[in-house]
Amino acid sequence: MHYCKKVAITKNTNDKNSLKKANIATKGFFNSGYIKKIGLSLAKVASTIILIITISLVTVFAGAQIMKLEPIRQVVLYDGDSVIVFNTSRSVTVGDFLRNNNILLRKQDLVYPTWDTKLKPYEKNEIYIKRAIPVNVFADGKELLIYTQGKTVRDVLANNNIAFGSMDQLVGVNLDTPVYTNMNIRIIRVKEEIIKEQETIAFNTVKRANQRLDQGVERVVKEGKEGIREYSYKVVYEDGKIISKELVQEKIISEPVDQIVEYGTIASLVTSRGDTIRYKQVLNMRATAYTASYKDTGKNPDHPHFGITYTGMKAKRGVIAVDPKVIPLGARVYVECLGNTPDYGYAIAADIGSSIKGDLIDLYVDTQQEADSWGIRKVRVYILAD
Repeated sequence: MHYCKKVAITKNTNDKNSLKKANIATKGFFNSGYIKKIGLSLAKVASTIILIITISLVTVFAGAQIMKLEPIRQVVLYDGDSVIVFNTSRSVTVGDFLRNNNILLRKQDLVYPTWDTKLKPYEKNEIYIKRAIPVNVFADGKELLIYTQGKTVRDVLANNNIAFGSMDQLVGVNLDTPVYTNMNIRIIRVKEEIIKEQETIAFNTVKRANQRLDQGVERVVKEGKEGIREYSYKVVYEDGKIISKELVQEKIISEPVDQIVEYGTIASLVTSRGDTIRYKQVLNMRATAYTASYKDTGKNPDHPHFGITYTGMKAKRGVIAVDPKVIPLGARVYVECLGNTPDYGYAIAADIGSSIKGDLIDLYVDTQQEADSWGIRKVRVYILAD
């Protein structure tokens, strides 16, 4: 920082007094009567006259030069709390005076009257300097030293093109706070924005039985697809740092799509006969045996429905009577006899009976003797896969 050096300059010219004294001396010389008394020679008189004339000419020339000098101007300089009086003949304008006296100014300093104002000779000229004051502005990660004539913080920011947003904040002051020397003005940049974040929504897997697939086998019949959920947040920054994050909206962009998987229900079994069967259900049941005889069916051979099952099939080995609520009519089954009895084997549920309910089935056999000796036996019925 450069401050001006205050210098008082005084210049007084005494040329009029000098001229007056020279005139008196000359006049006195000629009126003295000295020449008459001592009777100087003409040569001596001539030399003396020449000397006197020379002195007079020099004196007149000097006075004339002095008369050509600029008149004295008095300047009273008011520079802050300082008041300094100058006498100057070199300066014609305010600008001349400031330059000639090395009074340094910043571009923010104010001078009154203006630089091109002419100074009045032989009068008091007053010049006022209003110095800009320094303030420190901290903003956007920078520190600025600013000289200002502003009266308030608002003036300082506006005059120096420092932006101040509607959400920005000042530390310890406000826009209308008066400015003072070496004041610190700290600006916190506040920014608010809406940001969006997305996350996936897992799809569900739906499983359903497929009675045509073996147990342990699964297959995807419809691919699943993840959904998308979107969150909207209001985020507030101070000088680039997040100070708050508030959820303002949540919405589903796309719904997830279920994945559908079929699984097999068909089991397999190697029978006592060595066959491998595939079944979809197994039931533990009790079994009796019957024939087409009147004893078992109440129909004689001449009955139109003698030997005909409920479904219209001819009664024969491999036909069984069932409770349709337990085993559907038309179902193909394999009857496994428990214990030492050979398996009844493959059969079809084609008949019903008034006493065949629940877990009881009736197996058609070829002879009445076999039917009578069968009694009631424990069996395992496998409902075969299609």
